[in-house]
Amino acid sequence: MARGDVEKTEKITVNLGLVDLGQIDLLVQEGFYTNRADFIRTAVRAQLATRATAVDQTVARKTLVLGTQHLSRSDLEELRTAGRTVDVRVLGLATIAEDVPPELALATIASVEVLGAFRASAAVKTALGPRIV
Repeated sequence: MARGDVEKTEKITVNLGLVDLGQIDLLVQEGFYTNRADFIRTAVRAQLATRATAVDQTVARKTLVLGTQHLSRSDLEELRTAGRTVDVRVLGLATIAEDVPPELALATIASVEVLGAFRASAAVKTALGPRIV
């Protein structure tokens, strides 16, 4: 996996029953999947595909950014100059540049709602803590 691909994934832990795990291992052994993770990714994608309409409707209703949203220091400085704030609402990955000071984030980010992953410096996450849904 290339470095860019690693940054677009999150590791999760899944507890499975022994029979389910055994069936997965059998399918891997028979060559249907390269490994357990391949099976789980395929199963998750298939399940998400069955609910794609519901996801699309919810994204539209909640006005979420679908995919990635990155806020740079200059983005936030422009907002501050204009006297505006932003609500960060993302289904996917939201990032705030490492060079953004907590004071700038507090002055320009009204709220954060991320379904997926939120990456920012520890100081910015701490400062925005009460605004993170």
